[in-house]
Amino acid sequence: MGNNSNMVMLGLVLSNLLFSLASSASGGEGLHRIGLKKFNKLEDHDRLAARLGFTDVESMRSAMKKMILQYYLGTAGDEDIVALKNYLDAQYYGEISIGNPPQKFTVIFDTGSSNMWVPSSKCYFSVACYVHNKYKSSESSTYRENGTSAAIQYGTGSISGFFSYDDVKVGAITVKNQEFIEATKEPGVTFVAAKFDGLVGLGFQEIAVGKAVPVWYNMIQQGLVKDPVFSFWLNRNPNEDQGGEIVFGGVDPAHFKGEHIYVPVTQKGYWQFNMGDVLIGGKPTGYCAKGCAAIADSGTSLLAGPTAIITEINQAIGASGMVSQQCKSVVEHYGQTILNLLLVEANPRKICSQIGICTFDGSHGVSTGIESVVNKKERELSGGSRDASCSVCEMAVVWMQNQLSQNQTQDKILDYVNQLCEKLPSPMGQSSVDCEKISSMPIVSFTIGGKTFDLSPQDYILRVGEGAQAQCISGFTALDVPPPRGPLWILGDVFMGRYHTVFDYGKSRVGFAQAA
Repeated sequence: MGNNSNMVMLGLVLSNLLFSLASSASGGEGLHRIGLKKFNKLEDHDRLAARLGFTDVESMRSAMKKMILQYYLGTAGDEDIVALKNYLDAQYYGEISIGNPPQKFTVIFDTGSSNMWVPSSKCYFSVACYVHNKYKSSESSTYRENGTSAAIQYGTGSISGFFSYDDVKVGAITVKNQEFIEATKEPGVTFVAAKFDGLVGLGFQEIAVGKAVPVWYNMIQQGLVKDPVFSFWLNRNPNEDQGGEIVFGGVDPAHFKGEHIYVPVTQKGYWQFNMGDVLIGGKPTGYCAKGCAAIADSGTSLLAGPTAIITEINQAIGASGMVSQQCKSVVEHYGQTILNLLLVEANPRKICSQIGICTFDGSHGVSTGIESVVNKKERELSGGSRDASCSVCEMAVVWMQNQLSQNQTQDKILDYVNQLCEKLPSPMGQSSVDCEKISSMPIVSFTIGGKTFDLSPQDYILRVGEGAQAQCISGFTALDVPPPRGPLWILGDVFMGRYHTVFDYGKSRVGFAQAA
């Protein structure tokens, strides 16, 4: 995730359910493992937002954008493994501790940023601080004061606070005197809903706010890892207890098949490299035939790229805007009823409440629940008084009124409204697909180091819910980064879930191999 003052964020995501540490154990071959319990079941009303890591639709939309716009352990001789938690393929996080005695925190391990931060006990006026673990310097015997102010600006939010020093334990190794930010302000809703307490940046020091030395750098400098390499394995099966692993100091051969293809880092800061052409169904698009820049980013859930090519991909897989689809669903189920009520001169402001999509507050409709259009529980996520279904219904009433005033036939009116539904913008670029057509969707491939890396529909489609209530969301989202940094691709968890990723600091390169 990108996080310097000009970039955007991973305020990333989520609900305030927390997963607890189950056990600590040392595996074979000097590998130290931390087991995490996994919460497997979600209430229906959590499913859609939770799939993208949120508890409400509005925070999902804003945080998705900022999340994507981010711009971007044992003794010496051993490898240290930290288990990661997979929250419905949308976020991966693990546990660290700070100070003596240890204070535990759940964090995102983010290759798209370089600072470490956690909420501070001195955070008094931000709601987010009251629903997450807070660092208490007065309770740590290894705390050392710094006090320098720090601020990180994200696309739709920010954090600010001050730097401190303390010992940080990651897996079975302890980094001494690590500089990190005690966040005293976390305004907005993004961090309130987050499943994680804080963040550990694994990018280069060049993008660290305050030029703070990243945790990973200190692991190397203090001789805590065998090799200056760390690797990610992300388990894309949300029904399994183990969400994945990050290995500091090497790689675990059990996590990949074959050999890694390595490409050099072209610009330090983010783990940035050159990428070749993008193929849809085996056919070159030509967009990156002369090369594109790309970033391997564990802090981004989706796969982001320039609008021109993402539009081609989403068109090829039959994706449409989620609001557009919801609009057409309302028209399909209630269009004729709305027309009939208008023809008998019902009060237009009350129609959507009469058919049960909204309730009437005396001036206009406000949200209620209609299970046959959009899952009732899911709509309750919108949290506001006027959710998308209610708003779409009211728009349809206005559109139909206008057409009736022009003496159009009922068939033409319904066709016209469906056409308008097609034109509705998709908030934050999110698009949905027909779950029944996943098997017929094309392979989408990315050329890296002269080799094509395929993503199947099962890799790039996020499935929400089960059975008839299931929704399927495209894992591709548009992001236009202007020159000189862009155009840019951000290969987030959709890609890293399929391909085991090695971040080789010593040789300044990134490697990919098929995940096992």
